[in-house]
Amino acid sequence: MNEFMLALVILAVLMAILLLGTPVAFALGATAVLFLFLFEGIFALEMVGEMLYASMNKFTLLSIPMFILMGAAIASSRAGADLYEALHRWLYKLPGGLLVSNIGACGLFSALNGSSPATCAGIGKMGIPELRRRGYPEGLTCGAIGAGSTLGILIPPSVTMIIYGVSTETSIGRLFLAGVGPGILLILLFSAWAIFYAWRDGALSRMDINTHFSWAERLSMVPKLLPFFAVIVFIMWALYGGVATPSEAAGVGAVFCVLLVIAIYKVWQPRALWRVLRTTTKESVMIMMIIGCAGLFGFMLSQLYITQAVAETVGGLDVNPWVMMALINVFLLLAGLFLPPVAVIPMTAPILLPIILEAGFDPIWFGVIMTINLEIGLITPPVGLNLYVLKGIAPDVKLSRILWGSLPFMLLMLLSIVILCFFPWIATGLPDMLMGPTQ
Repeated sequence: MNEFMLALVILAVLMAILLLGTPVAFALGATAVLFLFLFEGIFALEMVGEMLYASMNKFTLLSIPMFILMGAAIASSRAGADLYEALHRWLYKLPGGLLVSNIGACGLFSALNGSSPATCAGIGKMGIPELRRRGYPEGLTCGAIGAGSTLGILIPPSVTMIIYGVSTETSIGRLFLAGVGPGILLILLFSAWAIFYAWRDGALSRMDINTHFSWAERLSMVPKLLPFFAVIVFIMWALYGGVATPSEAAGVGAVFCVLLVIAIYKVWQPRALWRVLRTTTKESVMIMMIIGCAGLFGFMLSQLYITQAVAETVGGLDVNPWVMMALINVFLLLAGLFLPPVAVIPMTAPILLPIILEAGFDPIWFGVIMTINLEIGLITPPVGLNLYVLKGIAPDVKLSRILWGSLPFMLLMLLSIVILCFFPWIATGLPDMLMGPTQ
């Protein structure tokens, strides 16, 4: 059996185990152990524990639970509701202003917690009932918030970017900065579609015609939100000013966010703080287990010479680099349908990086392209995490309506990838300007 046939067999076994409902981490680990045993013998299993440990024994990964703690603390408070209300008071005069407010709130809330499901839950709980009460279509409402929430893995601080940086040994600081421009681009594209839809509908554009907020009412929400954005600014300054490592900046940011939640929103009860710590622990353990088992899975592919064979074959193809990039994008889109981003990146990034470099593409730019690709998987079945959150918030809305409402935003994500291919400086310009061009 050659390497490509073996790769197909491994993929089929992995999919079969996943379809049985096995958690992603255990599916990856079980597949790796099975094929190591079958092709390398019993003694190859001696490496299992060592590879699991080596995959997780990286100091930079300490920033993941810290950023998750930061997001869990903010999500436990009314910060999301306040952010949503503040944007509504400023944008209500726009056609479809309430929908634009929700999209903007998703983008800004992503910068506070770095988690797509948390953003979806935090903004969706306030936004979806209000949008439906005012007559916005159910599918459009859920689709906009589901798609806007995917920005949680793109706009820094991003757990996905940290995993990509560790997997490819690229600068996490540069990756964080590279996510800012594309994140703003997606917010603008999503908002433009919402405004166009409301303008075309007519009735939606007149929805808030009798609503009015004074300047005092608009400014009254600012004092509650400024401290949290000050924490984000501090983290960015610490990272890009060379003051602290990502792990150190994440630790300080997490402590400050917990203290701010206690001081501003009075979330000081032991039960509430315990929920924050429990959520942080569960998500952190889940992600670390996926990273460890994905590392073991990658080790198995390398031991069976599959990784090398794929890289050599693809690298030896006499095709235009952009054709190769298009094929890689299709592959990532398909992978994102079945696996969460935290599993896809450590599995595929080390394989794809040599191909990307050989084709002359920037690895920082590719990290952004990869992330946007995987964002689409968050709102498409069967794995789409945000879909389950949306169904929990609006259980009476059919999944088909949510998917149809999400479709325009999925197409806008694909459009953003095309735009980034023509204008890569949208991703690379900010890190090059603040940190200097890469060598």
